[in-house]
Amino acid sequence: MPKIRLLMVDDHQIVRAGLRMLLQAQPDMEIVGEVDTGRAAIAQAKELAPDVVLMDISLPDMDGFEATRQIKRALPNTAILALTMHESDEYFFRMLDAGASGYVPKKAAPTDLVSAIRVVRDGGVFLYPSVAKALVRDYMGRVAEGSERETFDGLTEREQEVLKLIADGLTNQEIADKLTISVKTVERHRANIMGKLNLHNRTELVKYAIRKGMIDVEG
Repeated sequence: MPKIRLLMVDDHQIVRAGLRMLLQAQPDMEIVGEVDTGRAAIAQAKELAPDVVLMDISLPDMDGFEATRQIKRALPNTAILALTMHESDEYFFRMLDAGASGYVPKKAAPTDLVSAIRVVRDGGVFLYPSVAKALVRDYMGRVAEGSERETFDGLTEREQEVLKLIADGLTNQEIADKLTISVKTVERHRANIMGKLNLHNRTELVKYAIRKGMIDVEG
């Protein structure tokens, strides 16, 4: 399998040096570029078309939200992984809304970052446990206050089951096996879910599941 081609975006040289040592040691990864500004990130991404961009949020000329939006607009198949000192819900959702597929704080263990890169390269969404737990707590608080509907926007119980399994990363075949239904039935449920929620891909489905507190959080 070809190596995962990475573009690093961070304005701190010492951070990039540490990342370089970690990632170059991975047999399935290669760093094809590194930049220290948002505008340079956009230009390099367009030129190199990396598989994954490691995106800092605080950059000197343009924040990581806008840089992410512009890169995703130009290169929808490039995955963006936020790597930042910020752990707040607000930053997390702003990055996801901009098009990022994952969010890793800089305090994370190196193994978490390596895993996150592989997850987003394969089309998944990576949730760092502390961020995920905060999101679930926030959701449950809003439910208790009555500010969040528990109706799941008209989804049936079976559609909610299918949505949760999609968010957990299961394939259509795995979902069919787990629920003892046919793959065609899973595909029909998936289409119904996307139609009811006006969503268009798996990443958007996962974002919805996160907002509704449907994810499993370990740790």
